[in-house]
Amino acid sequence: MNSSIPDRLGFLRVLAELSKVRITAFVTLTTAMGYLLFARRFESGLILAVAGMFLLACGSAALNQWQDADIDARMERTHRRPIPAGHINPTAALFLAVLLMLVGLFVLTSIGRQSGTLAVLSGLAVIWYNGLYTYLKRWSAFAAVPGAIIGAIPPVVGYAAAGGAPTDERILLAAMFMFIWQVPHFWLLLLMVGDQYEKAGLPTLTQLFTSAQVRRITFMWVLAAAAAGAILPALPSGLVGLPWNLLMVIVSVWLAIKATVLLFPPPEESMPFRRIFLQINVFALTMVVCLAASAVVPGL
Repeated sequence: MNSSIPDRLGFLRVLAELSKVRITAFVTLTTAMGYLLFARRFESGLILAVAGMFLLACGSAALNQWQDADIDARMERTHRRPIPAGHINPTAALFLAVLLMLVGLFVLTSIGRQSGTLAVLSGLAVIWYNGLYTYLKRWSAFAAVPGAIIGAIPPVVGYAAAGGAPTDERILLAAMFMFIWQVPHFWLLLLMVGDQYEKAGLPTLTQLFTSAQVRRITFMWVLAAAAAGAILPALPSGLVGLPWNLLMVIVSVWLAIKATVLLFPPPEESMPFRRIFLQINVFALTMVVCLAASAVVPGL
């Protein structure tokens, strides 16, 4: 048996963990959504846009792990990540991060449409995530709010890659939805493992407010995300048509109803945060799929 095969598989697993593939996969989906909102059809440029954004996001995630290696080592949920666990040398991780970002940027700017705009948007995403948010979260409990801008950039990148203007109303509305969704997504995670953030020395909302107050704040943000999802197809831009707009409204109402458990947790389940965390992720995925599907298949 070739002993190099397990070695390669081991390296690929480390690379996947280092680049947070499960998270970056969703980033590529929102990029594809943005592309389809303008192009309204599948074409070769979509593959380049998705591949480029995926590589850029993987590189940015790997760089973030290099930057946060000291914090990751102190948290239960992250101490098994490649760098603190010793599966990869920090210098090698930094090299891979930079390489992935450069290749991703090259792929994006090779599409041939608005290469300058794509370069600026890509650079903004990296600077905002790795240069601002990564360090802001070390001293502000509210870092998730400006940090949520990161989630709004990939759809705009996809839209620009298809030839659309980043200032178009259609893509700005979709980007705004992604921004709003990101905040409760993070704060629900905080409610699940906030004690680990505190032990790692990071400021958290739970240090400033009571548990009940944090639940109410998070509920309001979940409600805002649900409202954005319900209002988005009703705006005059004609962003979404039947039957997709109806599905978006139904799922938005479903999320708002489910989120009330944050205000009135049942006695047998006083910490229902993981369930709501999964539900808001399903909600976001449904919104993205509906936006993309409505662009390609306007009606059934």
